[in-house]
Amino acid sequence: MKYQIIDKKDTRSGFGAGLAELADKNPKVVALCADLIGSLKMEKFIEKAPERFIQVGIAEANMMGLAAGLATAGKIPFTGTFANFSTCRVYDQIRQSIAYSQKNVKICASHAGLTLGEDGATHQTLEDIGLMKMLPHMVVINPCDYNQTKAATLAIADYDGPVYLRFGRPVVPNFIPQDMPFEIGKGILLQEGTDVTIVATGHLVWESLLAAEKLEKEGISCEVINIHTIKPLDEEIILKSVQKTGKIVSAEEHNYLGGLGESIAGLLARKLPTPQEFVAVNDTFGESGTPEQLMKKYNIDSEAVINAVRNVISR
Repeated sequence: MKYQIIDKKDTRSGFGAGLAELADKNPKVVALCADLIGSLKMEKFIEKAPERFIQVGIAEANMMGLAAGLATAGKIPFTGTFANFSTCRVYDQIRQSIAYSQKNVKICASHAGLTLGEDGATHQTLEDIGLMKMLPHMVVINPCDYNQTKAATLAIADYDGPVYLRFGRPVVPNFIPQDMPFEIGKGILLQEGTDVTIVATGHLVWESLLAAEKLEKEGISCEVINIHTIKPLDEEIILKSVQKTGKIVSAEEHNYLGGLGESIAGLLARKLPTPQEFVAVNDTFGESGTPEQLMKKYNIDSEAVINAVRNVISR
């Protein structure tokens, strides 16, 4: 495998490191939190710029309204809470106060997907990507590891407009080189292949690389693409790959309805109809368990990717 594990870290710490760097780099950046400073790793930002931090408390809807106001005043607000509370709880405020008027607000959402783990279905969110990508003007980003999350956090500060940045709680392999550029809307070809395209996002990127390594021993050549930006979708990199392989598997830690796979299916239906298999949660809520247990039970691990590749090839 071309990419090797540098170390293992949680992606939320990548956000915290990026935000702390922005405290020094960009005086317009302000941070808001809904009573989850430790969970969002905001401590370093607060140490560096306490005058640019607002503890909103357990009042997420109010936080989005405050962020919209700060953006109107020329600030660059970064909001922080769990993904479930960053989207489902405050959708009306985001739609009306942020997306509609294209406010320069960065909605930063930790503990996304099933791998939140033991907190269970009420705190896990498998709908957030679908909710946010449907909002006009909203950019949706789902990085794969610590280094890429840090790079994404820095990049969105330079982007003028609303952004949803999704990351997670579990410790996962950190394998993207620290100096790899992060370009909003541009996927990354991680591994070339000829038999099937695997397009993955978030925690499923590493799982897809593991799957590709195992499949190579079976004589199956997989092209692996990291789609860190779900909206705007990098159509060019996907179509170019599918023209070569003729088959595609999408992999994500999200409901198959509304996620990355659905965006890819829409693209292929319009421009290049192609057999596709989905690795995603099958339209259900999660439950309490370790991240590894949940990924296995809900078929979003490397074995699920392997099975999907076999299925799409058999078609």
